[in-house]
Amino acid sequence: MSQEKLPTFGLQVISVNGMFYDDRAEEIILPLEDGELAILAEHEEMILALSDGVIKIKKPGGEWIYGVISLGSVQVANNRCIVIVNTVERPEDIDKRRAQEAYEFAMEHLQQKQSIKEFKKSQAGLARALTRLKAAAKYNE
Repeated sequence: MSQEKLPTFGLQVISVNGMFYDDRAEEIILPLEDGELAILAEHEEMILALSDGVIKIKKPGGEWIYGVISLGSVQVANNRCIVIVNTVERPEDIDKRRAQEAYEFAMEHLQQKQSIKEFKKSQAGLARALTRLKAAAKYNE
């Protein structure tokens, strides 16, 4: 395999808790409502909503890093990509016990009579807990 360098773009991944990634990247794969989207250097301009899921960042040189995100958005313009999310954490930093407790709590609440707003909140909590549990198992090997 050739050792040619792939083109890169500027990437920032920001959450309420601070900066997760701020460097050049070869690729980022983002979770959307209807699947995943890969962004490479010189991608067309766009703004999209992100879903709970795992982002995959390919650093220059080929190393992949992963982050579990909650809802957010991405803006791509001028060979830069800015991802802004509510939360982001590395799979190895996920407290599996706490994620399991959040899953059980959300499941209990979904089975109770709730307002539409409470039901949607419980659904979101369940989705986030499932994402965290799956990512902790898959990417923490």
